[in-house]
Amino acid sequence: MVTAAVAHLAAAAAYAGFQVTVRLVVYPQLATAAEAGAAQRFAVLEAAHGRRVARLVGPLFAALVGTTAWLVVAAPAGERPLALVAAACTAVVLGVTALGAVPQHRRLGRGWDGAAHRRLLRWDAVRAGAAVLQVGVALVLLL
Repeated sequence: MVTAAVAHLAAAAAYAGFQVTVRLVVYPQLATAAEAGAAQRFAVLEAAHGRRVARLVGPLFAALVGTTAWLVVAAPAGERPLALVAAACTAVVLGVTALGAVPQHRRLGRGWDGAAHRRLLRWDAVRAGAAVLQVGVALVLLL
């Protein structure tokens, strides 16, 4: 169980660090670029963002899903509820990404849309919150 918890903490912390960076740095920078005159070329900027992020988020999602599954399987009965909370956090991250963030990115891929960007930020706040909560759960499981 300890090895699974350590692996999960590493994956959860890596993903949370990535997601919080995206939320606090990358997404605001997209709006700044649009406001600075790149709105007419925003589809190009969004496409480049998507390609670059995919190189990171794919392996991070794989690590998060894999270590979450390992954690749930390895957790003794007394720690199973916390392992299931970690699994719920993973489900929220994946679900919000698929159902919330991806549609907004698709909209932004057609050009700058301030309303779509604001929706993306709201969805992303949920995703970042779930990621940070998951790190907390992983830490509790190790204590």
